[in-house]
Amino acid sequence: MGNALRFLYGHCCKPTTAGDSESLGPHGVSAATVGVSALARDIFHFEITSQVPQELSKHVISSKKAQANWYRKLLEAWREAKPPPKTPEEAARFVIQTLKRHQKADVEGLLAYYGLPLPHTLVELSSGVPTSLPEGVKFELLTLPVDARAVPDGDTISVYVSTADPRESSCVPRDVQMAADQRSKARAERNYDKADALHKKIIDAGYRVININNEEILARKYRIRLRGIDAPESKMPYGKEAQQELVKLVEGKCLRVLVYGEDRYGRSVGDVYSNGIFAQEVMLKKGCAWHYTAYDQRYELATWEKEARAKRIGLWASSNPEKPWEWRKDRREGK
Repeated sequence: MGNALRFLYGHCCKPTTAGDSESLGPHGVSAATVGVSALARDIFHFEITSQVPQELSKHVISSKKAQANWYRKLLEAWREAKPPPKTPEEAARFVIQTLKRHQKADVEGLLAYYGLPLPHTLVELSSGVPTSLPEGVKFELLTLPVDARAVPDGDTISVYVSTADPRESSCVPRDVQMAADQRSKARAERNYDKADALHKKIIDAGYRVININNEEILARKYRIRLRGIDAPESKMPYGKEAQQELVKLVEGKCLRVLVYGEDRYGRSVGDVYSNGIFAQEVMLKKGCAWHYTAYDQRYELATWEKEARAKRIGLWASSNPEKPWEWRKDRREGK
């Protein structure tokens, strides 16, 4: 079978041991059976033994003979896939497409067994980034890779832009540049206390020295507020899930941010693109945020929220989710 399956099996899958019993995935299935690598492992196992997972029958309605037919189809489709699925969403679409003529209960049971997204939770995303700057954009930022800790909630990100960027290079404060040069010299002399003190001075000025691939880069900090959406606050129901969804989208990625202005908290309000994916679209379609109509009347944002409401996914699984702006108002008024 393709080397891709063997690679996934060898590098991503570890046999379940007694100690794994406390790490349970959906329906009590052990964590080792959840995900893309587990699907690859079981397809690889089926190729060698013609056996399907023993526990699968607890989640589907068809016989073992029918299950073997599914894995035969999945095996053939995996061989043809270029490239094979790598993310849970890609794997879910792969299973749904391959088994599209089979019973809905069986397909959804198979997806649930591997902890993969169910059909109604998958979203189709628009393609690409604007080829020209939309009306109203004041400037564009191309960021360094984003740290997960820089995402406090579902609509805010702290990003850093290299001062080598033409827009930034001409406006670095002189004392910041001097501190960066002195810090570099202090580190070369192994005077780390002095280097740390200088770095604190740099950070206090809104900059930071970031090490990327053993190269130290002086970068400017920007706090970004995603334009047109309002995610639940971290202490609200679904707040943590919204934050985690945004982390999943931007962690380790270099973002493109189209900035339209600044809010009263000094944050740059903008549209965020991660690997060509429009972040606001993902957050709205997955039910992780409201369309913030008080500040943005774009039709497509309203449509994406409406789609998530209709599917009752994310925060819309609740019959009457509290609006973030009302939650904040109540807290300000001490309610």
